[in-house]
Amino acid sequence: MADKVICITSGKGGVGKSTVTGNVATALAAKGYKVVAIDADIGLRNLDLVLGLENRIVYDIVHVIEGVCPVEKALVKDKKTKNLYLLPAAQTKDKSAVKPEDLVNIVEKLREKFDFIFIDSPAGIEEGFKTAVLPADTIIVVANPEMASIRDADRVTGLCEAMGKPEPKLIVNRLDPKKVARGDMMDADDVVQILGLELIGIVPEDKNMVSYINRGEPAVLFEDSIAGKAFRNIAERLLGKKVPFLDLSYNESFLDKLKKLFGGE
Repeated sequence: MADKVICITSGKGGVGKSTVTGNVATALAAKGYKVVAIDADIGLRNLDLVLGLENRIVYDIVHVIEGVCPVEKALVKDKKTKNLYLLPAAQTKDKSAVKPEDLVNIVEKLREKFDFIFIDSPAGIEEGFKTAVLPADTIIVVANPEMASIRDADRVTGLCEAMGKPEPKLIVNRLDPKKVARGDMMDADDVVQILGLELIGIVPEDKNMVSYINRGEPAVLFEDSIAGKAFRNIAERLLGKKVPFLDLSYNESFLDKLKKLFGGE
């Protein structure tokens, strides 16, 4: 597994980076791999909420950098999924508190102890983004099927190239098959054609996702979650396995046809 350090980024905020990071990290840990997820969104941490670990944080990444504690002491062990750990972001600092060389040093200390290291990048293309992608072997860009998100993902891809990093892979997140069928949303093929990146995952809209996040329970822990299934498939592809994409074609039901006939959605 040469590509063990994986940065999840996007450019645009609110596309689901932390949700993707928490779920794919959990999926790999559930398969027996030792995984650590680093929240690099200093001052705006959310990964702890996705994993349900917000009440167990004592130390964070800035404490490690300031020498308050060793990195091992700052790691929060997940109780639900064996082999999964979180290195939390600081809540009261800003992105300047973590320099690129700081994150590189922390990742190097963790590299020998973990099978996979995920870095949850902050949104934007400024210092925090550049710090997050620097130690990464693999970069994954998360984009929603909307032009603002795609444009920012394209900008991030260009910056990665300028930094000499490998070309990012692509996850299309929150795709709504019903809107695609109506012509109200681009499909994954449209996004891939515009960005020209290798597609590693399509995550459909899941009506239960907000509930999962509020409860701190990643969707991958639920067998009946279609988003959870998509995240598990992404984990398999990161392991080099060829897994077909989910069939997300939408077939209009009789009830939908009636709603349309009478002016409903």
